[in-house]
Amino acid sequence: MKTVITTLGLVLTVLFGLTACSSAAPASLAADTVVIDVRTPGEYAAGHLEGAINIDVQSPDFDGQIGALPKSGAYVVYCRSGNRSAAAAARMAGLGYSQVTDAGAMSAATGSTGLAIVTTP
Repeated sequence: MKTVITTLGLVLTVLFGLTACSSAAPASLAADTVVIDVRTPGEYAAGHLEGAINIDVQSPDFDGQIGALPKSGAYVVYCRSGNRSAAAAARMAGLGYSQVTDAGAMSAATGSTGLAIVTTP
C-alpha cells in the first residue's frame, strides 16, 4: 500500500510539474509589434530587450517622439519596475494609440515577450 501511494504521488508530481513548465512558455509578439523601453538612455544602454527602441518617458520630448510613430501600430512598453511603463501607456492612450500593452518591469517583459536582454555595443 505504501508503494502504491508513493508511486501515485510521484506520478502526480511529474504530471503537475510538466503542466506548470509548459504554461510558462513565453508569448510570441506579432512581427510588426514595436517594443519601447521607456527608461533613461543610461538604463537602456546597461541592458534592454532585444530589438527595443528607447523613448524616455521622463524626457520633455516624449510626446513628440511617440507622435512620430503610427497610431495604428501595436506597441509594448516596459521599464524597470512598471511605474514608468504604466505612465507611458496612459500617455500613449491619451495621444490616440489604441494598441498599447504595458508589460511592466523588464523582468516580467522578457518573460511575456520571449525577448532576451541585451546590451548596447
